[in-house]
Amino acid sequence: MRFDIITVLPALLESPFAHSILHRAQKKGIAEIVVHNLRDYATNKQKSVDDYQYGGGSGMVMSIEPFAACIEKLQAEREYDEVIFMSPDGVTLNQSMANELSIKKNIIILCGHYKGIDQRIRDIFVTREISVGDYVLSGGELPAAIVVDAVVRLIPGVLNDETSALSDSFQGELLDAPVYTRPADWRGHKVPDVLLSGHEAKVNEWRHEQALERTKARRPDLLE
Repeated sequence: MRFDIITVLPALLESPFAHSILHRAQKKGIAEIVVHNLRDYATNKQKSVDDYQYGGGSGMVMSIEPFAACIEKLQAEREYDEVIFMSPDGVTLNQSMANELSIKKNIIILCGHYKGIDQRIRDIFVTREISVGDYVLSGGELPAAIVVDAVVRLIPGVLNDETSALSDSFQGELLDAPVYTRPADWRGHKVPDVLLSGHEAKVNEWRHEQALERTKARRPDLLE
């Protein structure tokens, strides 16, 4: 699976993709993550990628030409399943969406900045707009990293234990059950007996009950 991320601040994405699961996925050749500097596609001497907005108002708007040049160059090289724009007014990312995106082959992600991007980029090129929550960040880089992380970990072969992702919170519309490790008794706080029983069916039943109770208490909206 390949991600092409277009940004005006590529350095912001160096660390998220250079460690842990995302790093291992790239080393294994399972995922390819390529970051493109939008300023490389600017045609003016200053390499600026923004301009004043029509109609007046505060804030600069990212121009259409650099984005179009980069997107069209990439699309000439390969076919893309999605061109995603990270935006606070997009559809909120959830586990179901991550599952859906994990079976795609090639994805472009656009990172906005300033007041936003020229609407024509969204109208002409973008196939999906995604938000990571009802708040505004300085740019789309961190949200893009969140999307890539949520998706790549679902690709077969990325996690050492592929069943682990299937039991994560929000898979099956429930939050995850409590988890424990050694010691079984820490200062009088004991691990539930059922988890020490070795009875797989009872353990699974307990985990489902706990997941249901936790979801009812913390995210009842998921059960509606």
